[in-house]
Amino acid sequence: MVMTRIPTGLTSGIATGIGGLPHRDADEAAEFVLRHMGLPAIPTLPRRSPAEGSIAQAMVGMQGITIGQYGSIAVDRHRVDALAPIVTDLTHDAFTGFRTFLAHAAAAQAEGRFAGPVKWQFVGPVTLGMALVRAGVPASEAFEAAVRGVRERLQHLLDAVSAALPDSGQVVFIEEPALAELMQPGFPLAPDTAIDLVSGALAAVETSAVSGLHVCGLADIPSQLAAGPAILSLPVRPEVAESAGYLMRFMEHGGLIAWGVVSTSGPITTSAERPWRQLSALWCDLVQRGADPALLRQQAIITPECGLASHTPSVANRVHAVAAEVGRRVRDQAIASRWVLGA
Repeated sequence: MVMTRIPTGLTSGIATGIGGLPHRDADEAAEFVLRHMGLPAIPTLPRRSPAEGSIAQAMVGMQGITIGQYGSIAVDRHRVDALAPIVTDLTHDAFTGFRTFLAHAAAAQAEGRFAGPVKWQFVGPVTLGMALVRAGVPASEAFEAAVRGVRERLQHLLDAVSAALPDSGQVVFIEEPALAELMQPGFPLAPDTAIDLVSGALAAVETSAVSGLHVCGLADIPSQLAAGPAILSLPVRPEVAESAGYLMRFMEHGGLIAWGVVSTSGPITTSAERPWRQLSALWCDLVQRGADPALLRQQAIITPECGLASHTPSVANRVHAVAAEVGRRVRDQAIASRWVLGA
């Protein structure tokens, strides 16, 4: 895999978001993102409306799917048709966070307050297909509908961002929480099949953007890399070092790693000290196993570990302040290493 089309402004240590935000006001969420993230992440706001949940948002506009007033999902499995066109109505409640951000970002660009790429995320075909299966759709039809639905919706949203922010590059993460169970007995898809489905979604992104893959938690790293993302999201955990060889090859071919440095479960840290120590310890372990320390710093993005929708705006503010500080330290070290190497 060779990574291409990296947008100008996607620099070492840049901080961005993962998953949903807890805000109930879409305007406040948009300004929060523009103010606190070096790489603004278009927000999804499931606490504002359940329709902005990742599964509900993906199902809006699919034949046989009805989204209720409060985000409830009703599936008529007899009407689900993998070949039916997908309707993307950005005026729908499910896309309030999305369209509100685009309006704010366009205004910020016009005022000179914002320039550079944006990041957003969308649920992947494995997770969406499993949701359709749970709703009663036969597996063969469910995954076929999920694959087609994800690819069409991605293209619709890519076009919408390009129209609103024509000078901004895009980074699009495929969110596949279901892959956390990929290697467990009873998983409904063979690993190779699941990897192929995710790979197809990533390929759809790469027509006009940089692709990323996020699985909340520590999933099988070789399988995730086999899907072919340009950016791989990983939690900062000691077990990651066991895949050092795979990660070395990924980075040597231009791959970036989005390091989830701030835990979003349990007590939330109040400073960058512990996340920085944990990231440094993991990097030291990776270097001892052969990783290039310069690549680790220069090809690093900094994020929370998972989404923040279950927290509060004040916690989100704290988490992103910590992520930004860790990112600054990464960037400072990357610059220092370039000077040492004479770059």
